[in-house]
Amino acid sequence: MNRWRQSVVEIQTRKRQVNECEQAQVALSKVTSCFQQMAMSLGTNTDGSCLREELEETRTLAHRICTGLHRRLLALLIEMEQGQEDKEQVERLWVLFLSSLENFQQDLRKVTTLQNMFPLTQRKDRQALINTGCAGGTSEVAARAAMVQTPWFLVEMTASPDLKTHVEEIDILLEEMLQRVNVPLWSVEPTQQAWVEGCSTQDGGHEDDETLEEMMEVEVVSQNTTTGCCHHQNCKVGCLLCLLS
Repeated sequence: MNRWRQSVVEIQTRKRQVNECEQAQVALSKVTSCFQQMAMSLGTNTDGSCLREELEETRTLAHRICTGLHRRLLALLIEMEQGQEDKEQVERLWVLFLSSLENFQQDLRKVTTLQNMFPLTQRKDRQALINTGCAGGTSEVAARAAMVQTPWFLVEMTASPDLKTHVEEIDILLEEMLQRVNVPLWSVEPTQQAWVEGCSTQDGGHEDDETLEEMMEVEVVSQNTTTGCCHHQNCKVGCLLCLLS
């Protein structure tokens, strides 16, 4: 294989790896969101052994995705040279992964605290659950987490640690990520404008503002004028405001 063909193969391989990391980041966000939603039912009258098992399975899946994503992103950033076109994309994924890990760690701590407060080792423990009015179970949420597709055909079958060890592992992982790769968080720029879905278009924005001003226009009515909307020719605020004036 000549040098030119080898470089093309390397570029294609790297692009495939970057796309896989993007898909893994999306999968991790979905799984950790499901975990967070199920964690909110701990200690309620919908809590039980089924919820505890579903939480454990979801946590195991999230741990496996984190393990694979961490290793692949770390390899990409170490091998990449300055100025490569997809370097900024990988750095952005790196920052998103850091944020996801921190949020997931907070949920793990919450689950640890709630499970210690509401143990279900004996049948009488169910009497200590709080009647919050919650209805229904979390099986549907757990099913959504189990159906999340990972970019790798075989997810790393790593043994999931217990809750306390898992929290400590994330601390070690975050420290390692910040030390081995020099990616300043403030240097990573977003790919789209913030709150873009709430911004109005240039064509209709000004017209909407004028309409809003007209709707909010209120003319002060003198107390000496005759009350009643039908008898006041300058009233613009409707019959209800006229009656209240």
